[in-house]
Amino acid sequence: MRIVSICPSNTEILDYLDLTPSIVGVDDYSDFPEEITHLPRLGPDLSIDMEKVEKLEPDLVVASLSVPGMEKNIEELKKRKLPYIVLNPQSFSDIADDLLTIGKACGIPQYAEEKQREFYNFIELLKERAEKVTTPPTLYWEWWPKPVFTPGKINWLTELSSLAGGHNSFEDVELASVQTDWTDVYNRNPDYICLAWVGVQTQKVNPKVVKKRPGWDSLKAIKEDKILILEEALYCRPSPQLLKGALQLGKKLHPSIYNDLVFKSS
Repeated sequence: MRIVSICPSNTEILDYLDLTPSIVGVDDYSDFPEEITHLPRLGPDLSIDMEKVEKLEPDLVVASLSVPGMEKNIEELKKRKLPYIVLNPQSFSDIADDLLTIGKACGIPQYAEEKQREFYNFIELLKERAEKVTTPPTLYWEWWPKPVFTPGKINWLTELSSLAGGHNSFEDVELASVQTDWTDVYNRNPDYICLAWVGVQTQKVNPKVVKKRPGWDSLKAIKEDKILILEEALYCRPSPQLLKGALQLGKKLHPSIYNDLVFKSS
């Protein structure tokens, strides 16, 4: 098959299913696995060059609705009568379902079921470790600093927080993405501040920006120097790579409980 992926999380799901050799083109932001570095780039995931996609003569385009604005990609795929499927996972179970969806579309349904079991098995391993945590810390996740965006209950990071032995500070808000303000975060007084700014490399995330916010010097997380700068690719994309992110976070929060656990993507 000739597969085109126009979203980083889709590229990572394809890799988890060992379909990377079939990928013939990807969006500009796909950066995992390394084997895709030589492939044609088709533009940002919100502005895919469909002329380039069409010229690749794909048997399947794996599209997404995980970010507002991607709808126009779907419209263009329909217009050009290109074969496609659309993913829009919001939870770990959605990601597991997508493994089967892609597996069926690519003619490997049984292997996809095997990989889905592997995915769920590692989740169970993480849950077993999380149950050993006696006092789970509260985690404030920051996707963007101004205005403040943070994940709510209907988001994979709430599940990931739990798997890593913590709690999302905004898990009481029935939204996938919450636009809030510094006062709201201050009142919740989280144990940890987790910075995973979308589209920003970790080395460019400056914790001083957070420390300078009015009144935040009295926050528990700042007084105890518990600001974590986390790799956006492991926390902000709905793919099996979230399992790697959950494990890494678990090791930061509870090293004695998680350190001997190893994540293997294949």
